[in-house]
Amino acid sequence: MELKFDVAIIGAGPSGAAAAIHAAKAGHQVALIDSAQFPRDKTCGDGLTPRAMHQLGNLEILVNPSYRNKGLKLHGFGGSVTAPWPQSYPCTEGTALPRTDFDALIVEHARTAGAQFIHGTANAPHVVDGQLRSFHVGADTVTARWVIVADGVRSTFGKQLGRIWHKGEVYGIAARSYATSPKAAEPWMHSHVELKNAAGEVQPGYGWIFPLGSELGMVNIGLGALSTATRPAKINTKKLLDYYAEQQREEWGLGPVEKVASALLPMGGAVSGVAGKNWMLIGDAAACVNPLNGEGIDYGLETAAMAVSLLAEPDFTRAWPQTLQSAYGEAFLLARTAARLLTYPQFLPLAGPVALRGPVGRMLMPAAARLMGNLVTDEDRDLVARAWRLAGRGISLTRRDSPLWS
Repeated sequence: MELKFDVAIIGAGPSGAAAAIHAAKAGHQVALIDSAQFPRDKTCGDGLTPRAMHQLGNLEILVNPSYRNKGLKLHGFGGSVTAPWPQSYPCTEGTALPRTDFDALIVEHARTAGAQFIHGTANAPHVVDGQLRSFHVGADTVTARWVIVADGVRSTFGKQLGRIWHKGEVYGIAARSYATSPKAAEPWMHSHVELKNAAGEVQPGYGWIFPLGSELGMVNIGLGALSTATRPAKINTKKLLDYYAEQQREEWGLGPVEKVASALLPMGGAVSGVAGKNWMLIGDAAACVNPLNGEGIDYGLETAAMAVSLLAEPDFTRAWPQTLQSAYGEAFLLARTAARLLTYPQFLPLAGPVALRGPVGRMLMPAAARLMGNLVTDEDRDLVARAWRLAGRGISLTRRDSPLWS
């Protein structure tokens, strides 16, 4: 059969499902295509920052209403710092929900909005002069005026369209699990930035514990490490996660870790080939992931809205990369540069104690948490926001050769 739509969206994670909602509400006939049946699991920390919550509010989606968190607590190098979510942002609270439930929730909202869900694998794109004319899902041929590709970090369909991941830039290695805990209602997300292996060596990353609320009675416990092609992170994520969980077991009353999953994450826009005349990559597929903390849901939801708002453009080939550059370019280049420092073994042991102890830590880490939570807006005029923008402009000038959706 030949299936015809206004908008075909490949990938039904948060990015794709959100794009389907926006497109359907704009009056388009929408196909939402995924190889998985929902609910399905996905490697993720499950945390939703105020930035993500703001986008979910725009979609009128209520997530885990019985649990809200207030911000981050960062630990390590003999110190701890509490960093509440800034009250200047439109949304001032976060939450967390397992991706099994979260993704299924957004897909259901997309269906309610009018999107047609198609189960199957999209492949064999037929492209003529940059125009995606058609592709296959099983035995069916799908044609659409516009195609939005949201098929995640591996972006199998994006690769068929020419997407290239530049691993010379910083990328992430993440592992995640779940464990029961009597502190599942703790109103703070916890990060341990002094992540050590069993030999006592500091690793280039951090561990996290994100409570999921009393109804679920669990926490998401995981870790992320930074890597480059020249300085690969030499870690066994499963062993390191087991060791990290054992270190936290007594304080959190953790049960056995379960549902361990891992993934590689392209970060900070370090991909190219993200658009053609009538197609574009969004979310994780476009490496819209914060290099400082691996957060991608907020960017996925934002790029979904941005992509649908761009459908009136006659050609996405340059318009979409330029849109991403304008929205995230300076911040991503700066974050990638900062994250690259963490891949040097000597950096964290020297910088960590300064950042997390005493008055310096109390001043510095709330600002760092604000940056890690993507909570600096274009309207902010405070010292942190100005310094971040100034540094971003400087890095953009010095790293013109760095791939950024080019």
